[in-house]
Amino acid sequence: MDDYFAEADEHLLAIRRCLLMLDGVERPDPSSAILEELFRSCHSLKGISAMVELREAELLAHHMESGLRAIRQGEVALDAATVETLLAGASALEAVIVARRERQPPPSEEATVAALRRLAASPAGPATPVRSATSHSGPHGWLVTFVPSAALVERGVKVDTIRARLLKVAKILSVTPNVQASGGISFEFEVQTEDEAALAALSPDGVSYARAREPGVSREALAAIDEPSSGPRAREAASAAPGNFVRVDLARLDDLMRVAGDLVVTRSRLEDTLHRIERQVPAREFRLLQEHDALMERQLRDLRDGIMRVRLVPVGEVFRRMPFVVRDLARDSGKRVQLEIAGQSTEIDKFLIERMMDPILHLVRNAVGHGIETVERRVAAGKPPDGTIRLSASTVGESVMIEIADDGAGIDLEAIARRAPAKSIHGDDGALDSRVLLDIICASGFSTRDEADRISGRGVGMDVVRGTVRELGGTLDVDTEPARGTTFTITLPLTLAVIDAIITHVGDQTFAVPQSAIQEVIEVDPGSLRVLERNELLTYRGRALPMIRLSRLFRLDTTTRPRLHAIVVGTGSSAVGLLVDRVVGHREIVVKSISDPLIRVDGVSGATELGDGRLVLILDVAALGRSVRKRPRTGERASA
Repeated sequence: MDDYFAEADEHLLAIRRCLLMLDGVERPDPSSAILEELFRSCHSLKGISAMVELREAELLAHHMESGLRAIRQGEVALDAATVETLLAGASALEAVIVARRERQPPPSEEATVAALRRLAASPAGPATPVRSATSHSGPHGWLVTFVPSAALVERGVKVDTIRARLLKVAKILSVTPNVQASGGISFEFEVQTEDEAALAALSPDGVSYARAREPGVSREALAAIDEPSSGPRAREAASAAPGNFVRVDLARLDDLMRVAGDLVVTRSRLEDTLHRIERQVPAREFRLLQEHDALMERQLRDLRDGIMRVRLVPVGEVFRRMPFVVRDLARDSGKRVQLEIAGQSTEIDKFLIERMMDPILHLVRNAVGHGIETVERRVAAGKPPDGTIRLSASTVGESVMIEIADDGAGIDLEAIARRAPAKSIHGDDGALDSRVLLDIICASGFSTRDEADRISGRGVGMDVVRGTVRELGGTLDVDTEPARGTTFTITLPLTLAVIDAIITHVGDQTFAVPQSAIQEVIEVDPGSLRVLERNELLTYRGRALPMIRLSRLFRLDTTTRPRLHAIVVGTGSSAVGLLVDRVVGHREIVVKSISDPLIRVDGVSGATELGDGRLVLILDVAALGRSVRKRPRTGERASA
């Protein structure tokens, strides 16, 4: 069943994408390649649903297939109503499969089935037969069906026999096994040939054939209408054969990463042991040990990187679901919205992809519900009638940046200011900068809507979005401009398993700081620090840099060192410096997250084990940066 759900999800994604391409088509001659891929996906989904005896999905896919066949043959007009019926069928298919996955009773889809039946039986109307996007010259397309039986097996006629005979007279494009209502098996070959007599000669061996409406479409033609990706990687994926891929359970990859992490810790212990015995081993032998240690380090890094690459999947897995969502929301709200997608080949850890599905979905829903204006308001403001939402992803160092931007009205700062006091969230002197604004809109229960609708207004969501991003070690930022639009930026680490970190000492404690979050490390003279409203500041590159003294924050024993080190994290106005006693060095560490809410602490994201067996806390630099902005001002009582 796990294999079924994975394959069904792929077919559903293909069905959604093709239907969105056809959405709004009011002409009788759409690209036949789109219809061909739709037909194939529905046909395959019907077959695999029959194999697992999910009859509801099999029935829906069958009726969608019948409707698509009628469209291909010109018996049904391809207009907005037709596409709407097929979209309803796709939604019903997904609901049935999700119910089976969650072991819930299947929803009633009688109305959808009835609409699909009416579609397949509809008169042609103004449509004309669909013309192929490829040339009609050359071999014709045929659907050849072979039904095996015990009598044929006794004669030595099997599916391999039929395949071999077909290869001699035709080009085989695809082979699909189907479960018949009686429980038997049939095989459907899609072939190209000009020799109809050769196909007729196979009839005594359980073979029937029918003329396909159009020649088969090659994989290259289907790839040409796929997502707008480019480059060598995209071309390689388009031409790769299915045999080059294998599905692997994520739990197995987690086990591999755990083993790689254990090896990293073991090698660190070996390195510490080598340092202790250096004076006890002759120089020549010690150099050999060092060479072997360095070689092992490189090999372990290659192993770690290899496992990480296997875990990485394109962020397009999330993005490809959004056009379907935007279309439904725009239709329900009466708005016109265009969705632009960029960087969907950017790769990120599979675990992060699964966790980020809901946050990105919520931000897209907010962009449609709160950001994009109605057509009348956009035209009155001198904007195009169609609003634009842009989803983009890019890799920056060891992090991935995901942006959800819209060209709508921007966040209503006056509405925020009116409702903020009720939530006890205020900016300095009432100012609503981007950080204060994010704190307000991410407060639990906050909403600018008085009444809830399908899209928003219930005061839930943004707090969950920011909470999820923080749990994954990322940050959420917002940038809005009245009448111009809003951009939410999510920054996430590529992976959460094994990372590079800087090891620091504060008093008698040791901390690890993820290297991907560090801008630079500077030496600080304690006398150069200035105190302003209980905050320590350092003049740094011509501006004031807030400093966080970790010994004070974590209530550790302070040391009187003539020089300290500051680890600069964040950029722009969000940059802060973490004051530590000294920097020990660089290490490759295995991240162990802290999931127990009873022991989770702001400013600590996890723990790791060093080579000498010591447990070291990993700092959450994003949470530490937020602690600076929440410090009490002069005259206010400091929090405990």
